[in-house]
Amino acid sequence: MNAGILLTFALLLFGSSIAQADVLLLDGIDAASVADGERPARGTSMDRVEARFGVPVSRDGAVGEPPISRWEYADFVVYFEHQHVIHAVTKQPGIS
Repeated sequence: MNAGILLTFALLLFGSSIAQADVLLLDGIDAASVADGERPARGTSMDRVEARFGVPVSRDGAVGEPPISRWEYADFVVYFEHQHVIHAVTKQPGIS
């Protein structure tokens, strides 16, 4: 009986640490992806992104369904679904 209680307690403790780690990871991603004027906002068209930020350093063509494409700028990367921004993230130093 004590072994069962210990096992249950261990599983609860382990499970809560995983959930906490997931929340921290998501919080970090959300904080890094907030549109603060330095990156295109969600929903912005490709034409408006190029007009505001210039020609990207590189463009990866659309892949999958729905088609997702990627434009890389010096300081951030923009992901598009069809012709509109779905996410823009700041590059981390030292990562290409």
